[in-house]
Amino acid sequence: MGECCNDDLSLSDLTPVPSTLAGGGTMDRRYLKQLYDNVHGTIYLDRMSLKFIDTEQFQRLRDLKQLGVGYMVYPGAVHTRFEHSLGVYWLAGQNLQYLQTYQGAELDIDRFDVQTVKLAGLLHDIGHGPFSHLFEHEFLPRVIAGSKWSHEQMSVKLVDYIVDQHHIDIDSECLRKVKDMIVSGSNISVANGMKEKRFLYDIVANGRNGIDVDKFDYIARDCRACGLGCNFKFSRLFQSMRIMDDEICYLAKEYLTVYKLFATRADLHRVVYTHAKTKAIELMLVDALVEANDVLGISSYIADPSEYWKLDDTILKTIETAPEPELKEARELVLRIRRRELYQFCNEYAVPKDKLDYFKDITAQDVVCSQKASGVQLREEDVAVSNVKIDLTSGRKNPLERINFFKDYESDEKFYISDDRVSHLLPAAYQDRIVRVYAKKPDLVEAVSEAFENFQLRMYGVKAQVHATPEKKKRKR
Repeated sequence: MGECCNDDLSLSDLTPVPSTLAGGGTMDRRYLKQLYDNVHGTIYLDRMSLKFIDTEQFQRLRDLKQLGVGYMVYPGAVHTRFEHSLGVYWLAGQNLQYLQTYQGAELDIDRFDVQTVKLAGLLHDIGHGPFSHLFEHEFLPRVIAGSKWSHEQMSVKLVDYIVDQHHIDIDSECLRKVKDMIVSGSNISVANGMKEKRFLYDIVANGRNGIDVDKFDYIARDCRACGLGCNFKFSRLFQSMRIMDDEICYLAKEYLTVYKLFATRADLHRVVYTHAKTKAIELMLVDALVEANDVLGISSYIADPSEYWKLDDTILKTIETAPEPELKEARELVLRIRRRELYQFCNEYAVPKDKLDYFKDITAQDVVCSQKASGVQLREEDVAVSNVKIDLTSGRKNPLERINFFKDYESDEKFYISDDRVSHLLPAAYQDRIVRVYAKKPDLVEAVSEAFENFQLRMYGVKAQVHATPEKKKRKR
């Protein structure tokens, strides 16, 4: 039987002060390492987590920036998947500590559960590719038709690879559950198949309603790194949560705290993750990766975890310094990014609310085909389009209608709350679709802007954009 958890480790190791274990005895700090995290303070790492952390595969996360190219717009956003993974590990343990404190007798949370959930938090992002979600959602679909590859599935493969490569002695059942917890957010059927302690699968990646410690950490961490305020306090949810019918439920009076979680996430998407300049850089980077793929075989790395772990954000420097003449166009794109000669943002519009049901992603071809006779004849390769979707995790639905609440701690009834029962100030819609268009060369801004306006008139009968493209931008050469 492999090792899953240590006799000296339990829920008590989640606090910075030694205390009594759930099953008796005291925590032995000889077997723990501590570090100071700039979001959560002092974090303690147990022996099993260190067996994974102290591998070259996990250390790779230091070379994957959490926000991809976001640091090129927000200079402070240089934090990585490494510290985020440690933060999720820590919060997963804290979550269990609160549940053990208030419902320990009835939930029967044991050392095995603690170790499993914490490892899932630690390893949930180990399969991420370069530049955040860009690799998975923008690059791979361009070079592999119908790509269904996901970083969650690669995380599972890498966990197995690390265990085999480094001969980590871990209980097979513990390992299986760790992998199930990693994919449960994107494949809820995995979690729904659990016959007992189903709630454990909602702590790290919650496919049931989207409230999980992954979001708790990255929202706090990203806000801090970008210098933004964050009025969402996850500690209130930790303190009020309660397991009812094998599901994490929340005190009804914390309804607006839960809403702030989703609203803050949406604000980050609007202000940081989909910032117009960030998207311009991403569009250029994807073009560079596509140009370099035939020479460097970037997409081939996903076939084998023993090769995949060698792929990280340094691929940008590899392209930039590569001598091969076949990489000339890719190098020039990277050089333009370095010199801030970016694709020029022309304009954007929010898709009208009554058109959202029928919306399909707009393409460069749609814009080019809307051009009227003019001095400049646009080609598809002159135009880049970014279709941005911002929601509260549930598409066009209110995410809070998937969350169960309870009246007070004496009540055994759980219930959903519709937004009209709480506040009329909450939004009437829960999703935005924004279409942005870019000119790949400055001297094409005017022609692209005009074609984009014509496209809006053809689609909606009006110009949906807020204002015309500034004349100064059109004159830029």
